[in-house]
Amino acid sequence: MAEEHPQPSDYARKLVEGAYDLHVHVAPDVMKRRINDIELARRFRERRLAGFVLKSHYVPTAERAEVVRYAVPEVDALGAITLNAAVGGLNPSAVDIAGREGARVVWFPTVDGRNQRDSRAELPPGAVPPMWAALQDELKADGLEPAPIDVLDGHGEVNEEARAVLKLIAKYKMTLATGHLSGTEIVALVHAAHELGVSRIIVTHPEFTSQRLDVQTQKELAALGAFLERCFTTPHSGKVSWDELQDHIRDVGPEHSILSSDLGQPFNPPVEDGLPIMADHLHRAGFSDDEIRTMAVANTRHLAVID
Repeated sequence: MAEEHPQPSDYARKLVEGAYDLHVHVAPDVMKRRINDIELARRFRERRLAGFVLKSHYVPTAERAEVVRYAVPEVDALGAITLNAAVGGLNPSAVDIAGREGARVVWFPTVDGRNQRDSRAELPPGAVPPMWAALQDELKADGLEPAPIDVLDGHGEVNEEARAVLKLIAKYKMTLATGHLSGTEIVALVHAAHELGVSRIIVTHPEFTSQRLDVQTQKELAALGAFLERCFTTPHSGKVSWDELQDHIRDVGPEHSILSSDLGQPFNPPVEDGLPIMADHLHRAGFSDDEIRTMAVANTRHLAVID
């Protein structure tokens, strides 16, 4: 039986041409994925999408990205690192090596952050749980779950390990992404990043169940130059309504938002369809073509391309 997923319009596909998808989860990975990175690059080439950032919750991806660029040079596949326990948590050495290898994005802790550990039970009724939740449960059952990672010290300030990481992000002109931190942690981290010279900042899916940032907090972060990431999977999986996501974009301003898919799961739509499906939703909700292209194309290119 054929999969039934939303189909983007040709109009929306044209609207997002030239965009980067800064948040994809594809094979090879420790979890089953819908597509591998080289095949995704070929599909991006066909759809005239500029590139994507390979996100893994567990391993650095800069070396993979270089192989993908060699195989499909027309698409700018970019590497990243996520500061969970598998890479040593807030590990400056790992971030330095990632920077030397050309990684473009550094995510602060996701599955191993203290906030995410405390938030596992807060999925709304009917929402689809993330794939990594089952793996984390297996690690816990096997006695392999590491201690949660803190980014703040006992006084509520960004700790020395996190500050060391931020300095390296600034040094290598990488983009900081806030991961699955809490609102309090995110605000403190963005302020510290601004102070330490980090020029590109993404607030990772602020509508996700473990973030749930209110509009006023989002505006505060935008005023510091951070971009709020609106991920396709967050409303698609029932973690937030499309109406609420769209209201947040209006309230904070499209100029402060980016569109990402967060796709790659076997049960979700094809990765290359995420951005145009979002464009169709936003177009129906009254956003202009210029606003959609600002979020999907101009802002993602600013974050992906080092000038």
